[in-house]
Amino acid sequence: MSIILENIYRQIDDFTLDISLEVHPGELISLLGPSGSGKSTTLRIIAGFEETDRGTVSLNNEDISHLPPEKRKVGMVFQDYALFPHMSVYDNIAYGPRLRKWHKKRIDDSVMRFLKIVHLEGFGKRNTEYLSGGEKQRVALARALVTEPQLLLLDEPLSALDAKLRKSLRREIRKIQQELKITTIYVTHDQEEALAISDRIAVMDKGKCIQYDKPAILYRKPFDLFAASFIGTSNLIEVMTIDNEKYVVKTAIGEMKVSYINPRDNRKKYLFFRPDKCIALENRQSENVFSGIIIDEEYSGSHRSMEIESNGIILKALFDDNCPYKIGDEIHLRVSSEDCRVLS
Repeated sequence: MSIILENIYRQIDDFTLDISLEVHPGELISLLGPSGSGKSTTLRIIAGFEETDRGTVSLNNEDISHLPPEKRKVGMVFQDYALFPHMSVYDNIAYGPRLRKWHKKRIDDSVMRFLKIVHLEGFGKRNTEYLSGGEKQRVALARALVTEPQLLLLDEPLSALDAKLRKSLRREIRKIQQELKITTIYVTHDQEEALAISDRIAVMDKGKCIQYDKPAILYRKPFDLFAASFIGTSNLIEVMTIDNEKYVVKTAIGEMKVSYINPRDNRKKYLFFRPDKCIALENRQSENVFSGIIIDEEYSGSHRSMEIESNGIILKALFDDNCPYKIGDEIHLRVSSEDCRVLS
């Protein structure tokens, strides 16, 4: 099941959503961005809970923009799960099939199937009030899937859970999604979550899609300043001058050769590279090297994150836990031109 959002435009007070997006069959894509960026509004438009001022929503090249939510063959898991507290787990999952007047045996077979898929066998008779957060999330997922929707929408389904449970359940959601081969759109503000489970990520800000790409490309080769700074930890240094022919920029930490220069004009340009791409050298006798003093460090067991001051600029570098450097040391760092980009 493919889905295409074509020129979707929605004005709500002082907020404007203006987005086009295409999701391939069986793909899981994430809408990633800060609060107020338009992620949930986009999801509600797809589900039919929110109108558009213009634009179309198409499933398998069929325009469904005019259809009410119950006619769109879309399953949705809400942030607060929206379970019926007076019903058992079984009845919550069976609610949709009963509305569709399925035969009793088909309902029973389907509910039991999805209880097994979400690892809640034996929970059918339990009241949802007495479930843990993770169990409620599984029930909500089973309820969304049991009607065999063509598209699954998840609106920050793990935001109420603790970090350890979030990691466990996001793996299960991805496993179930791949097993059922169901096209899925997942809304989150958690960059780690999006990177871990997505085929592609749409980075959103102020109602627009800033960059839409595979996780590895978004992380290593962002072409927009917002995408680079929102995903992961970045070093961003203001660029003074640019040699567009030699792909060399001048910054406060020295001249650096780069692999990409954002072509947009009239905006400040910044040199971008990731902390884990910094390589310590014995001296400065190499291209793309800068020097500085280590002013702080943070130990996390597997690695050490260090802050380095270079000509008044604070930069971050990531090293193995057994690196010999300490606070107060001078250090020379090289970053390959392939890992340096100029963004705006």
